Amino acid sequence: MTGAALSAVLLRSRSASCTGTGEPFLSPARTISTVILVGWGAHAINDASEKDARQTAAAKRPVNGEKSWDAGKLGRNHVEAAFTCPMNPPVGGDHHQAWMTCEGTVCTKAVPDENAVRWLEHGAVWVTYNDTAVDADVEQLAGRVSKTPYTLMSPNPDQSGPIMLSAWGHQLGVDTVADPRIDQFIIKYVQAVQTPEPGAACSGGPTV
Repeated sequence: MTGAALSAVLLRSRSASCTGTGEPFLSPARTISTVILVGWGAHAINDASEKDARQTAAAKRPVNGEKSWDAGKLGRNHVEAAFTCPMNPPVGGDHHQAWMTCEGTVCTKAVPDENAVRWLEHGAVWVTYNDTAVDADVEQLAGRVSKTPYTLMSPNPDQSGPIMLSAWGHQLGVDTVADPRIDQFIIKYVQAVQTPEPGAACSGGPTV
């Protein structure tokens, strides 16, 4: 049924009146529109189920080329001072008590490592880039991040590759935004099993 035809059906159904018996009059047009809406609802549910199935499958697949550290051996103490990590960007370790807001937040300035690690502990994925990343890639990445809760993006001029994604105990480097492993990494690690504090807040923190 075309959009115009559906609109005509819905218009006719709204013009139907009730009889004096107090029983609503169900016109054929209203019956048709009800069937259409029920059918659309079932279609939407099926689409959501298929999406969940795809995400579950992606989460089970290993991310080719990622580096991993024993998440259980990464420090989780709250510290006030800046710290150094063997990996850049850091993927865990002792960190500041305050987290950065990471509800699809896009920062144009570098963020402190000690705050960034705190949001990884809450199950976020941190997307970083350096000066070798193409401007168009950075813009497209920002668009993706801004639509994804529990993610944050910021520049990191000292990292080794153009684009890097970090979760607690896991890290992936890619050269371009076209790499399909970006989506796979985010699906696999946002609020996933490696998260020390799943469900902890990722909003209300500072931004830069």
